[in-house]
Amino acid sequence: MPYRIEGSGDAVAVRIMLVTSRGTGRWVIPKGNVGPTASLHAAAAAEAEEEAGVCGALCPVPIGAYRYRKRRGSGASLMVDVDVFPLAVTQELDDWKERAERERRWFSLADAAKAVDEADLRELIQSFAPAQFQLAVRQGGRHRRPPGHPAKGNSMFAWFQRLLPKTGNFFELFEAHAATVLAGAEATARLLDGGPAGKEHIREIIEREHDADEITREVLKSVRATFLTPFDRASITALIGSLDDTIDEMQAAAAAIDLYDVSSFAPEMRDMAAIVVDAARLAAEAMPLLRDVTRNGERLHELTERLIRIEGHADEIHAAGLKRSLQEHGATDTLRFVIERELYKHLERIVDAFEDVADEIDGIVIDHA
Repeated sequence: MPYRIEGSGDAVAVRIMLVTSRGTGRWVIPKGNVGPTASLHAAAAAEAEEEAGVCGALCPVPIGAYRYRKRRGSGASLMVDVDVFPLAVTQELDDWKERAERERRWFSLADAAKAVDEADLRELIQSFAPAQFQLAVRQGGRHRRPPGHPAKGNSMFAWFQRLLPKTGNFFELFEAHAATVLAGAEATARLLDGGPAGKEHIREIIEREHDADEITREVLKSVRATFLTPFDRASITALIGSLDDTIDEMQAAAAAIDLYDVSSFAPEMRDMAAIVVDAARLAAEAMPLLRDVTRNGERLHELTERLIRIEGHADEIHAAGLKRSLQEHGATDTLRFVIERELYKHLERIVDAFEDVADEIDGIVIDHA
């Protein structure tokens, strides 16, 4: 499922790319059969490039599955199970294999859900970034009354509230930091794709990390200066600290790549980078939902559950990558093995930091939902 995130703050939007099927012209996601040697997610990435002309960071952990009935050449109409992998699009090709056979188009989540025929796929699209995501962003200002217009029957309480110090802009800072982390994750994935622009991607990661540090400092400053905070002060500092750790580890990985002048990366490294992008997407969705933990507790739990699940999958990829590196370079190029082992260590720490973010969010949900 190719996607991209546009805008920021109140204007943030997730868009999904659909393509037309060759037989009926209906709107579908890119999909296809798995070859005898390809992994599921590698096959999905290949189909996205062939059918839609898009490339990017494809998370190797599916977000779900759906079933549909496919007509075979024999005339039989059989049920097919499709695993759906999120693909953060970083490149749209001008020319691709099936360009003359299909139309591609970006849809809003709501329009994409309406365009597809399969009910299960429709639910997957709708749950990718649900309405609560936008609702939570808007709730910060929805029920505010103009100065001097207290709620009827609560004039004394409204008067008392005006005497209290302000409660800070923690939610805006959380969301800004998460958006910065997502941008850093996307730059990390582009870096591990290889190519001549590696220095530019490294520079962007460093700049994003500096931006994140500024936001973190503002949060810590606000914690000290604010009388009323939305959560316990320890929870606020722990959450922003765990978020900041994710992009700190991205910078550490970029610095190692720059130091050792690495320009080509193993498939397992690219898979771990794709997991980092998906983890950052989940964190970016979770932050606005913290504006109303009680209402959004269930969705927050779903997001943290996936964060923890993909962290476990990243451990498996990390082990497989190290094994491959040892087999390929252990006896013949020890320095290469040592360098790759260090890069895997940094990538694993990024994903581990996102698991810490999930733990902090879960703690807030338990305390406040």
